[in-house]
Amino acid sequence: MYAGLSDFFNDIFGTHFAYSFPPTFGFLVAISFLLAAWTLGLELKRKKELGYFAPTIRKTVIGEPASKADMFWNGVFGFIVGSKLVYAITDSSTFFENPQEAILSLHGSLIGGLAFAAFFAYLKFREKQKEQLKEPKIVEENVYPHHLVSEFTMAAAIGGLIGAKIFHIFEYWSDFMADPFGMFFSGSGLTMYGGLIVGGASVLWYGKKYNVTPLQLCDAAAPGIMLAYGTGRLGCQIAGDGDWGIVNTLPKPGWMNFLPDWFWSYTYPHNVNNVGVPIPSCIGNHCYQLPEGVFPTPLYESIACILLFFLLWSMRKKITSPGVLFSVYLVFNGIERFLIESIRVNSQYHIGGIAFTQAQLISVLLFITGITGILLLRNRSPKIQQV
Repeated sequence: MYAGLSDFFNDIFGTHFAYSFPPTFGFLVAISFLLAAWTLGLELKRKKELGYFAPTIRKTVIGEPASKADMFWNGVFGFIVGSKLVYAITDSSTFFENPQEAILSLHGSLIGGLAFAAFFAYLKFREKQKEQLKEPKIVEENVYPHHLVSEFTMAAAIGGLIGAKIFHIFEYWSDFMADPFGMFFSGSGLTMYGGLIVGGASVLWYGKKYNVTPLQLCDAAAPGIMLAYGTGRLGCQIAGDGDWGIVNTLPKPGWMNFLPDWFWSYTYPHNVNNVGVPIPSCIGNHCYQLPEGVFPTPLYESIACILLFFLLWSMRKKITSPGVLFSVYLVFNGIERFLIESIRVNSQYHIGGIAFTQAQLISVLLFITGITGILLLRNRSPKIQQV
């Protein structure tokens, strides 16, 4: 396991970085967002060429001086960057012990934050001053959905992070009630379905502002969402962040003999959460491994979802009815997650003697929604909007 990319370099190239940075999981989540944005942009542009999207007129005022709002929000961003950067420099041992949690926590340098806030606000002032005109003017431009990929990605990232945290709180409500402040601002504890639902809703809300057809947007995003999830789960596997399976004492099947043993049962040595028993003779921040081998479920999900991405990508041009490709994605997602939950560690609910996880409940609902969508939408023809 590699808590940070520096640990990977230490192992492979014999380097001696003292801290685990950048966090492997966070790095691969960032890569997953980039991959989702890339595939979304390709699909939105293809659909635009087919005439499925009409442009929206966006009016922009150029030549104005920097407003108070411009400088304020740039200052807020500068405050966050400065407080964390100076914190990392002045208290590096604490920061790099768990960088992900340090970044998402309220800890930081007040002086560093204020200094960077003033600097970033000044940069915005200077930027606008250079572009300022004697007579500000309004410029109109045609905006198509593929021009909005960066905005869609930002909406998905912010909404996804909030949703993942909120759903995790609901899943572990007793822990939240015991320490609400600490759990909410902890860098760990994120639920995939919460991120998917709230992040997806944020993207649809933003798309509505530009009259982007929701079903076409969902279809364009479906393959990339599957790829992003698979890539993100790869980060869980490499970092060992706790999303592993139940204890696996079963003998390795004969048909898997060509694969290494850790593919079937793994103890997650040097996991980022420091869970388990000490590793003999290990020195460093991550010197624990599980006492028994467990199913490496993040690895299984990563492989399954990347393969499903290629399947969805191959289907995207053959399925023309709006909403059907996304419905197929919901079916695949629901089946994959429901099955993996049967061998995965997770908090369970109990109703009428039936035990199930939050993810299993949501996956069943997604499966039903997907089947319903296929049946209702399969005969619809795409509407040509472009003039």
